[in-house]
Amino acid sequence: MFKKFYPYEYEESVFSIDYEKLYEKGFRGLIFDIDNTLVPHGADSTAEVDEFFRYIQSLGFKTLLLSNNDEERTLRFLKNIDSLYICDADKPKPAGYLKAVDMLDMPKNQAVVIGDQIFTDIYGANRSGLASILVKFIGHDTVSKAGRRRALERFVLYFYKRSKSCYMRLGGIHRKEA
Repeated sequence: MFKKFYPYEYEESVFSIDYEKLYEKGFRGLIFDIDNTLVPHGADSTAEVDEFFRYIQSLGFKTLLLSNNDEERTLRFLKNIDSLYICDADKPKPAGYLKAVDMLDMPKNQAVVIGDQIFTDIYGANRSGLASILVKFIGHDTVSKAGRRRALERFVLYFYKRSKSCYMRLGGIHRKEA
């Protein structure tokens, strides 16, 4: 019942993923959510995130931001980042995800979606036949509609972590500290 919401992997943050291992596994495209995945909701990119994009692109990855935000917010985030983007994506509907793969010019099995929300980012990726990595959200939201969704996400994650067939399907992508 919950499998349609299960990510392929669950990581602490975008920085805890071993992108070299992802590349070795055949992935060539990274589709990122922005808010609460890369930066707190509504925030501009940081020097750390700008450098992160330069690093993953130097490994050979193509990147694309897939956001439900409008173009003004998306372009403000991309001020110092060279990446493709789709704004007003209407996630979790598959159309934006499939357009992203088309823009990246690669088959679906070479792209992975990275986001912080099960019911938009991960569910949309699953509906589109794309691998997905859930990261812990940046920020705290306990009162709003998003806060209530986070409580439901914890419930789904409880069962995900106990599902041997669905848990850690990409196998060993956690970056080891040097």
